[in-house]
Amino acid sequence: MSRKATLIIITLVALLSVSLVYGSYQGNTQVGQEETRYESIGTALEVIALVKTRHYFQPVSTFELIKAYVKNGTINGMLKEALDDPYTRHMDAIAFENMMNTTTGIYGGIGLSVGIVDDRVTVVAPIKGTPGERAGLRRGDKIMAIDGKDTTYMTLDEAVSLMRGPEDTELDLTIRRDEEEFEVHIVRELINVISVPDYRIIDEEYRIGYIEITNFSERTYDELLTALATLDGQGQRALILDFRFNPGGTLSAALQMANEFVSGAPLLYLEDKEGNRTPFDSILAGTRKPMPMVALINGSSASASEIVTGALQDNGLATLVGTTTFGKGLVQSLYPLRDGSALTVTEQGYLTSGGKDINGVGIEPDIVVEVTLEEEEAIYLDEAEIDPQLEKALEVLRTQLET
Repeated sequence: MSRKATLIIITLVALLSVSLVYGSYQGNTQVGQEETRYESIGTALEVIALVKTRHYFQPVSTFELIKAYVKNGTINGMLKEALDDPYTRHMDAIAFENMMNTTTGIYGGIGLSVGIVDDRVTVVAPIKGTPGERAGLRRGDKIMAIDGKDTTYMTLDEAVSLMRGPEDTELDLTIRRDEEEFEVHIVRELINVISVPDYRIIDEEYRIGYIEITNFSERTYDELLTALATLDGQGQRALILDFRFNPGGTLSAALQMANEFVSGAPLLYLEDKEGNRTPFDSILAGTRKPMPMVALINGSSASASEIVTGALQDNGLATLVGTTTFGKGLVQSLYPLRDGSALTVTEQGYLTSGGKDINGVGIEPDIVVEVTLEEEEAIYLDEAEIDPQLEKALEVLRTQLET
């Protein structure tokens, strides 16, 4: 390591000590000619202090964080090198604002749910009725570049920030699908994401209700209640909850939904870095009377979807039909920083209502119904002549209603 880099490390260690003791360092330290290369040292110190004290599953030394920061010159470069955790990341002020807009369900963009897979920004699911879906993008597509900017090692928030923007503005994506690479031109729109786009009595004879839940936002619970009240008014005797292609969302929305069905058991357990487990208990008041239920799941059912379906399965309230879920059992906390940016840090893990650790494993359905990629795409686009998973759900519920 060069003498200059060594001096920067020494300076950072000293400043970090001040920051931790007084909590008031504002990042005004002069670092001479290196200042243009390194992002705000003050913000870096805030991030280092939070990661060191809050990160859930991976102990990391202050020295290793500082060394990674000096080597990479960026906060996200530091986090990527020092942590084996794609969910702990720094967002600039614009990305932070975009993320907050997402929780309301209204934002300007192209309507893609994305994640990091094999160090690449990858489509988890396009949202129905959005520019991303109409452009033909589908699950598993690798986004290689955004407006010509290579996405190699790009953080999720940076990628999302680049894809968001005012409606009627244009965007070019370079997509890799299997061995093929091609360009996609998209015009952004105002995305108004409805969490419950479809609910109806799907079987008139048996009075089986169907509710599709595509994401979890601030509006999800109210939309669910509207759907349930409508179907109850139409005499539903059994219910299918469709969580396929649902990549998750806010923890609070997931807990609200789970609490609508679960009583007398924790909705989930939160686990801190010391291994202490805290149950998040259900509330009896307002819990629906149990009825025969099936929850549909697949590999794009993640995070908040897994909290709800795990609680339903563990408490014997629903039969899970489909394929294994994504497997995200980590909870991030959001910390706004002094410069207007923010840090999401993996602060807790969660276990399902029955105490199962699903991170990296997913939730296994009670009844496995495999479909081909082509069938799955047709199901997502509502173009399938036959939906084998939905048909199995109907078969399960008709059998239960007949006994």
